[in-house]
Amino acid sequence: MAIEMVTETAGKDVTDMLRDAGLRPTRQRVSLAELLYSKGDRHLSAELLHEEAVAADVPVSLATVYNTLHQFTEAGLLREVAIEGNKTYFDTKVSDHHHFFIEGENKVIDIPGEGVGIGELPAIPEGMEVVHVDVVVRLRKKS
Repeated sequence: MAIEMVTETAGKDVTDMLRDAGLRPTRQRVSLAELLYSKGDRHLSAELLHEEAVAADVPVSLATVYNTLHQFTEAGLLREVAIEGNKTYFDTKVSDHHHFFIEGENKVIDIPGEGVGIGELPAIPEGMEVVHVDVVVRLRKKS
């Protein structure tokens, strides 16, 4: 079953959202954006989005999903959350906030930005500026 929904994010449909971000709304980008934003704020890997695309009959390769997620991130539509070297999630909520990561479940949960106090940061190299600070608090169930 192909996606036939009209998805809106903050009052805009995904085609307008892509155009506003400077991205051409190709069929694959629109389909992936509809899958990404139709379920509210969430965190997902490229593999999970690819599985959702396959289940929704969206003909797209895993490589295209990766490329699209990185294009959306560069355009400011997603935020990349690096948990470990090989574990990356993409967050549909791009405002300042932090994350809990539940080990063993591979689950990412938002922490409001004001919920974490950041002390002094080290001096940054000349000519550079801080874009944002990511805090990932790792959790596991008590034994």
